This record gives sequence, structure tokens and C-alpha cells, in this order.
Amino acid sequence: MLLRVTPSGLYCEAADCFIDPWAPVARAIVTHAHGDHLAWGCESYLVASDGLGVTRARLGANAARAQGIAYGEARTINGVQFSLHPAGHILGSAQIRVEHRGEVWVVSGDYKTELDTTCAPWEPIRCHTFITESTFGLPIYRWKPQAAVFADINAWWNENAANDRVSILFGYALGKAQRLLSGLDASIGPIYTHGAVERMTACYRDAGVAMPYTLSATNSARGAKFVNAMVVAPPSAAGSSWMRKFGEQSNGFASGWMHVRGARRRRSVDRGFVLSDHVDWPSLLTAIEATGAERVQVTHGFSEDVVRFLRERGLQADVLATRYQGEQDDANSDDEAANDAPEHHAQASPS
Repeated sequence: MLLRVTPSGLYCEAADCFIDPWAPVARAIVTHAHGDHLAWGCESYLVASDGLGVTRARLGANAARAQGIAYGEARTINGVQFSLHPAGHILGSAQIRVEHRGEVWVVSGDYKTELDTTCAPWEPIRCHTFITESTFGLPIYRWKPQAAVFADINAWWNENAANDRVSILFGYALGKAQRLLSGLDASIGPIYTHGAVERMTACYRDAGVAMPYTLSATNSARGAKFVNAMVVAPPSAAGSSWMRKFGEQSNGFASGWMHVRGARRRRSVDRGFVLSDHVDWPSLLTAIEATGAERVQVTHGFSEDVVRFLRERGLQADVLATRYQGEQDDANSDDEAANDAPEHHAQASPS
């Protein structure tokens, strides 16, 4: 086995390194900077250059331990060749290609195939074994085009503005929030951001990603009037005292989980917008086929259901055990982007 699961995560013994380790290790190759993939306390991190800024922001005092490599550039470690390729999930997200003695494995990390302006688009990588996420690996999950979702969000904002309500839109602080910002119609009114969102948005701007002009909701003057405003905040802000400053408001949540009515009720939001940074069911199957993989290992989410489906169609497929469950974990990890204390990273766990 070129890659195998250990108590510290996915391990390449030939190169003596880990991919997205679950615990501090000497050498980590990381698909992206979400907390369920970026373990605190590793001695070194290799990431895609596009994501070096957000990775270092998340690592804080350990930022210098991270180094970047361009998409497609090969790095050889103990005779094993590694390269990182766009995953389309968030800024700097990567699939990791591993080649040794003619055998090629690809670890998808989190990914989506729909294009958006905030990150490099996903690329299919041919391989013998493909390790894929399956966060939304059920046939019920089928996404609307993001342009249609953005049109719904802007119509909701426009209606709220006409009725003197502030629009509060919840999205994970790293990745989802910036994608939401990229689709907002700034002609409707001013756009404010929570401090955790703005911190990550600054990294996107530094990386050359176009973002609309935003104001700090956290540092706004006492008694400020948020007329016609849109406020983008992490889910952890919901129900907090921080929300009181906005007066009459309507809140919405953007996530693939909003596809399920029960999830909207549990979040107690006025509107749920189905927008995910993960593949839906049709895209998952198309992506697997595009790799040409003879063997598929499935992790995160509905892995057993996907494995059963693939086996019925003649593929060699297995569940790859993991301690995380995909986007459910982002709510835990991203909301802590404003702090990035070691204890936050160490305690990341599935919800």
C-alpha cells in the first residue's frame, strides 16, 4: 500500500510523510487550510502556493513552518514523487498526486468541479487509486448553478433593504464567506464582515483574488446605522450578543446542508441557500470516472453508500476510515479563525 491509515492519519511509508495528518507529525503535505485537514504542531507543512497565505494565517506562531509549491510542480521525497493540483474547494486547495515505482495515487482532499472566481478550478488527474471525499455522496444532493444561488441571495438582500432590515448571511469564515462575497451585488448597499471573515478575506486579497469593498462590522462605531447592509459572518456569530447591534434583521445560511429542510430548522434561520464547496452526487461520479482509477477509496460523509454504488458498477471500492466528516467539521474549525490558538486546532472533532 503506497498510502495507509495510521493513528496519526494517512501515511506514506516510503517517503515518511503524512497527507492531512490528524496529529502533529514531522512532515505534513496538506490539501488545504480547513481545520480538519491542517493539524496544529507539525514540524513542516507543504501546501499549494496559492494557499500559503491562508495556511500561515491559520498557523499563527508556526507560520514559518509552511512552504508553498506551485500547482503541477514535482517534489521528490525519498524516491516518491509528489505534486499538488487544483481541487476547486477554496483558495489554495489541492489534490495530492503520489507516484512511486510506476504506481500513482491521488488524494482529492475536499473538492468541487463547479467553477468560481475565488480559487483555481478542479483538474482531473489520472491515477490507479483515487481517494475521494463523499461529504454529499447521496443522490438527493444536486446543486443549482451558483449564478442562480447568487441571484436568490441578492434578491433576498434587496427585499430586506426595501423593508429596512439588515441582511445577515452566515458562511464558514474561510472559503465559503469569500465565495459569497464574490457573488454579492454591491449596488444594493454596503457590505460588512465579521472579524474572522475579514481576516481570511484579507488573505484572498493578498493572493490577488478580486473581492468587493467591505467594512468591518466588528469595529463599527457604537450606534452605527447599517442601512441597506449585508453582513457576512461565521455560523458561530448566530445568537451571540454581537448580533444585537444590527437591529431589525433577517438571517440566512449558505451551505450544502441547506438542501435538507431539517437542517434549516436546526439552524433557526430565515433563509437557507444551497451553496456547497463540495461536489454533489452527479459531479462526484463524473470526477471519479475522469480519473480512470481502477480502485477508489472513499472517505468523509456518506462513504459506505458511495462504495456500495461503485461496487455495483464493477469498480474496486473501499471505505477509508477517518475521524472527520467533511463540511460538518468546517463549522467547528473555521469559526475559530479569529483566534487560531493551539488548543482550537488540537480539539477539532466531527460534529
